[in-house]
Amino acid sequence: MDLVELSNRGVTKDALMSLAKYFSFSVNQMAQILPVTERTIKRYTPGKLFNRNVSEQILQIAEVATKVSEVFEDRDKFLAWMNHPNKALTGKTPMSLLISKFRTDMVLDELGRIEHGVFS
Repeated sequence: MDLVELSNRGVTKDALMSLAKYFSFSVNQMAQILPVTERTIKRYTPGKLFNRNVSEQILQIAEVATKVSEVFEDRDKFLAWMNHPNKALTGKTPMSLLISKFRTDMVLDELGRIEHGVFS
């Protein structure tokens, strides 16, 4: 299944919680970066599907998870990088930028530079 089809169909709460666990994010932290409230996330049953907008954002965050695991082979290092202010990202933490496609792309671009040895 391609990403467009998956975002249209919807991502399950189970998938979101797996992603949150991967990043060591709480439900509250996920709600801060997704267009959905913490209460809504908690209310969803495990297999319930999020709408297209929320699903698309979850898939974008999953794309960052894939890239960050390729760049930082050590989980502790990537968690530290995700939560540390970064000059190349206007002094913001990568985690705080996962709220929109444009900002998520900034994080992916920076990961690409790191992967190729170009440090900003």
